[in-house]
Amino acid sequence: MSADGAAPRRWSFWHGYARVIVGARWLIVAAWAAAVVAILLVLPPVTSPQADLEGFVSGNSAAAQAEKESLAQFGVPLLARSIIVQRNAAGLPAQTQADAVARALAVDNKQLSTPLLGAVPLPNTGKLVPGAKEDGTTVLTFVFPPAESLVRQDRDVRSFADQQLTKPADSFVGVTGSIPARVAQSDIILAKLPLAEVATVLVILLIVALSFRSAVAPLVTLATGGVAVLCTLGALGHLARFLKVTVPSDLEPLIIALLLGVTTDYCVFFLSGMRNRLREGLDRRAAAIESTADVAPIVAVAGITVAAGTASLLAAHSPLFRGFGPGLGLTVLVGLLVASTLGPALLAILGPLAFWPSGATHEVVTDEDLPVHLRGRSARFAAAISRRGIAGLLVVVCVGALAAAAWPVTSLRLGVGFISSVPSGHPVAVAANAAAAGFADGVVGPTQVVVNAPGIATQREKLKKLEDAVVREPGVAAVVGAGDLPPGLPAAAVQAAAQQLGYQLPAGFTDAAHADDRLGISVSKSGDAARFLVIFDSSPLDARAITHLRQLTARLPSLLAAAGLSGARPAIAGDTALAAEVVARTTGDLLRIAVAALLVNALLLVIFLRAIVAPLVLLSCSVLALLAALGLTALVFQTGAHHDGITFYVPFAAAVLLVSLGSDYNIFAVGHVWTLARRMPLAEAIRRSTPRSTRAITSAGLVLAASFGLLALVPLVPFRELAFAMATGILLDVFLVRSVLVPSLLTLLGTASGWPWAKLQR
Repeated sequence: MSADGAAPRRWSFWHGYARVIVGARWLIVAAWAAAVVAILLVLPPVTSPQADLEGFVSGNSAAAQAEKESLAQFGVPLLARSIIVQRNAAGLPAQTQADAVARALAVDNKQLSTPLLGAVPLPNTGKLVPGAKEDGTTVLTFVFPPAESLVRQDRDVRSFADQQLTKPADSFVGVTGSIPARVAQSDIILAKLPLAEVATVLVILLIVALSFRSAVAPLVTLATGGVAVLCTLGALGHLARFLKVTVPSDLEPLIIALLLGVTTDYCVFFLSGMRNRLREGLDRRAAAIESTADVAPIVAVAGITVAAGTASLLAAHSPLFRGFGPGLGLTVLVGLLVASTLGPALLAILGPLAFWPSGATHEVVTDEDLPVHLRGRSARFAAAISRRGIAGLLVVVCVGALAAAAWPVTSLRLGVGFISSVPSGHPVAVAANAAAAGFADGVVGPTQVVVNAPGIATQREKLKKLEDAVVREPGVAAVVGAGDLPPGLPAAAVQAAAQQLGYQLPAGFTDAAHADDRLGISVSKSGDAARFLVIFDSSPLDARAITHLRQLTARLPSLLAAAGLSGARPAIAGDTALAAEVVARTTGDLLRIAVAALLVNALLLVIFLRAIVAPLVLLSCSVLALLAALGLTALVFQTGAHHDGITFYVPFAAAVLLVSLGSDYNIFAVGHVWTLARRMPLAEAIRRSTPRSTRAITSAGLVLAASFGLLALVPLVPFRELAFAMATGILLDVFLVRSVLVPSLLTLLGTASGWPWAKLQR
């Protein structure tokens, strides 16, 4: 008999698999080493260029289409994702403001040696923007680089600013906008990722070393995880090209955290199995074969469950999630393949040396030692939890605690937050704050409203009435319409500035109305469309601005009617409009993703446990833990840190990963209970298997929580939100759900948990 009371092993597929792995151990190690070299030399890297907002919505985006139609109608773009900020809190000299306007006109007329296609200046002088916080302190220049990579666009804008704004009087603050913010995010990830990787590796080594009291066991997990990471980062680039999907560069830190966590988990399971077999007195080879045959099927089913669960993101319509799905699925499969081949091979080579210096015989536990073993805290708790009265009380306490933690999820708000996610001291954030101080928070991403109607160019009074009505809507700080240049900056001042700077203004530039047309804030060439900018009082990509835009969109038909433009057709474009579509499509994907992930996990649990009741109960526990983790995330970041919503992809990535990883632990924990319950009463099976599986799951869970938690070292808001949600969810799953709630529920359900196929002993 083995330590868990199982009958002597007969030959099985997994027994044969174990013999092959152990027999070919040296060949397997060499093969993986060669695979790493080949992948690094041949396959493309995982990361692709950062996508802007349009990259997160599909081709039928209404906001993107409205922006393209506007460009065709007006011939001059008005929405820019890169903004040059000049500001002096004591007041910008009139000459500096005139220079900015003249410089923009020179760019438009191709009089400057720059790749920029155009520029639109916006000073807050003379209350050009009525809702601006200040007067005469700030000039924003909205610039339009060629449609190249985001990095190249950002480089062109910064080069232009560095060349043109060289005098102290220019009061140049920096460049901001959604494109500089995306580039800044990429730079921060590249700069901080090595620190996060090193910290994760060190924490994993420490946890494994303490768990097994060994200096060698951590090296086994490190070698396995390292091979998995290197192979995956190469294979993902190839997969992305083959499937013709974009694997976001934001995914790389998540891939590394998931890989290191999952491969370490599986290595911990193999190490635990190897140590148990060595304790029984088996020699190195026999122990490696038996432990591999014991653990490999559980690890295989667990890994396939996690991979299938993450791949369920392919059910989404959002391009972002469709990029996440295959990337995370392949990540887990590669981790599973490496862990289930290289891990056992290394253990077969090392044998008892894997547990040096404490040795594999530390704390020997056998069936004969069971009365002594039950004196341990974990075993005493397992004995208590197998009693129905105590189990019922624990279920009430656990469910109540998780439900209370989940309550804040009802107030969860979603945003995109490219700019607000950048650290406050970063130049992009500093420039955004300066722009907000001079105007309003939403000025770094204005919303464009185009009003289409035959001959609308002649209906200026009605347009002005519409603009006045829009500015009174909730959340709107200002509206910039087809008005004249501000009184403090007449056309003559612009002409003088142009002469001093050596620019040639276009012929006929003599009045403010013509200047207004040159700046592109006017009516279309056909006279059948007019446009204006709406500036919100909150960051343009965050939850509040998205909510206010939705309210404005719903109100526009009545506002048009009230202004006498009831037959006009509005079209809305801009970063906030794109962000609203991203959030709406993400929320719409929730049902599809949830159904796909739950069905996949339920199916695999049903096949593995040969039951329906237990899988449904286990998945319900995982969902409750997930909601609790998201509720605590909302409480900490929305309520505690006063963030304007949670980054849109964080709840959904966390949901798929936590439900799938919860099924991973279900398979390991309940699998042992199921094996024993076919030979002894279920209560006895819970009492015997819970202490052993709890120890392994606790070690594995701490590793996984640390892997994700250390993503917080990347100083970007989405990574800190995801790190908190994942670490909290895993810890709740390990210490509350899997260790207390699930055994208690199995005790209460008894043999009914195996309905209809599993034959459990009463």
